[in-house]
Amino acid sequence: MHSAGLVLHPRRDSKAAVDAVLGWAAGRGIEILGIADEIARVDCSATAVQPAELGKRSDLVVSLGGDGTMLRAMRLADGQHAPVLGVNLGKLGFLAEVDVPDLPLALSAIDREEFTVEPRLAVDARFGGRIETAFNDVAVVRVPGDGSAVVAVLVNGEQFVSYAADAVVVATPTGSTAYSFSAGGPITSPAVEALLVTPAAPHSAYSRGVVLSVHDTVTLEVLPSSGRLAVEVDGQVAGYVGPGETIDLHARPNAARVVRLGMTTFYQRARRKLRLTDSAEIPLS
Repeated sequence: MHSAGLVLHPRRDSKAAVDAVLGWAAGRGIEILGIADEIARVDCSATAVQPAELGKRSDLVVSLGGDGTMLRAMRLADGQHAPVLGVNLGKLGFLAEVDVPDLPLALSAIDREEFTVEPRLAVDARFGGRIETAFNDVAVVRVPGDGSAVVAVLVNGEQFVSYAADAVVVATPTGSTAYSFSAGGPITSPAVEALLVTPAAPHSAYSRGVVLSVHDTVTLEVLPSSGRLAVEVDGQVAGYVGPGETIDLHARPNAARVVRLGMTTFYQRARRKLRLTDSAEIPLS
């Protein structure tokens, strides 16, 4: 390994984690790269680069923050060879692999190549003449005061189902534990290659979500009775669409890779971090 890139949470204190990475790298001749304005905040010795350079020049990307930071690191690593190690500085940290106290052990395991990489699917949303990439979800969300989200879901050019709802969420398996889960969508293993379409607070007669193949062409069409809708990409507003406009969605398997050290399984993380409980009708063993 010749270089590793740091992606930092914009506000949380990451000094202890940064120092652990720098100490690990110093004894191995590994160059540490960081986004210029981020590393300036923590006054560290990493080499400053532009965001577009980080994924290209790194052999490993280390995300220090919460799930939002991890998603940003995955976008920076999109299409590159560097896997992403998530270090949790927050509370939930569903996507992260380790907490800060475990970081030295994690880096030692990477030294010994005692890790696996887990491919993650991305979804590209084309609308308004541009493309936005999500690793969690793309959602069309009602703007307060502008009416409901009335949206048709077209699959391979044919209308499949339509919803009137507060939002319609199209999630990857990675995003199945985020907005989609809150809207009633299923928890889905990241090993599954699919897109999950889930309405949030639906007002329509048909209120179930659907699971679509990554090989399907998926389009969201804003119907005439809809209000103006915000397009949220991984939780951030990327633009707006109105009646008659469409969003074309294209799934890309293996867009990024996440480091897994075998400490926990996806199902163990889901059960613990989402606080899943068993039915009250099932006796305790």
